[in-house]
Amino acid sequence: MTPKILVITGPTATGKTALGIALAEKTGGEIVSADSMQLYQHMDIGTAKPTPEELARVPHHMIGIVPPSENYSVARYAAEASGCVDDILRRGKLPVVVGGTGLYIGALVAGHDFSAEADADVRGALSARYDALGGEVLLAELRAVDPMSAARLHPNDKKRLVRALEVFKATGVTITEHDARTRALAPRYDACVIALSYRDREDLYRRINARVDAMLEMGLLREVRALLDMGLTPEHTAMQAIGYKELTGVLLGREALDEAVARIKMESRRYAKRQLSWLRRDQNAHWILWDKEPDFANGLQISTEYLEKYVYNRAV
Repeated sequence: MTPKILVITGPTATGKTALGIALAEKTGGEIVSADSMQLYQHMDIGTAKPTPEELARVPHHMIGIVPPSENYSVARYAAEASGCVDDILRRGKLPVVVGGTGLYIGALVAGHDFSAEADADVRGALSARYDALGGEVLLAELRAVDPMSAARLHPNDKKRLVRALEVFKATGVTITEHDARTRALAPRYDACVIALSYRDREDLYRRINARVDAMLEMGLLREVRALLDMGLTPEHTAMQAIGYKELTGVLLGREALDEAVARIKMESRRYAKRQLSWLRRDQNAHWILWDKEPDFANGLQISTEYLEKYVYNRAV
């Protein structure tokens, strides 16, 4: 029987952390973060990490586990997070996966082994060729072996171009075929997904804007300055996160603060829109739509009923 886990997801600023902690407390579960930036140490404000008080309420996993100078892949997340989930299950507890990084959630639930698909040497060589020859050359090479994948990619999309050619060179299978095979595999976990958002998109955007303002008041600019003082550069993956990228430009004298703040809000809204697009593909997601503000008491009741029915197989 496929083990069951609970997933609390949704776009940014919808209350995932609060509801996830409440559900973990109620069920005696433990939280596994599925946020690609909360993985990093020293990045607390801009990633909206749970506060020390929230972290103390229930056990948390996959938060603040790597230095911000380190690149962290979805393959590594799938391996390490599944280890956490399996340990929680072995102890008879409910894993509560909380986060909005759809790629990470998908990889964790699918549970596929990425190790055979990744080759650091091949990736490095391809990256160097991209830098030397340009994206058009690599796109032409990809088109020769995988025209379907090539048709979806732009020559400026270095990461995905390199990834597609890496998979082919390392395995002899195109990434199009690889993805088709992956989708056909049975998932590692039976994920009961609760998705949060707002009935009115404008209320979501208002909450996002307010949260950006709150992060700045909490000292986000100081947090970014501390990262730069640690030796991080705009090229580090962690510094590409929304908020960190724009404020790095401010501290390096490339942009005015008010312009950067406006751009952080705009990019956060765009990211939320992409998150919603990903979530809508999951027809089994159970949606909780807030009105003007989250009603966590009602959300907890709805979620508990969902758990009783779909996780514990008990009548409500």
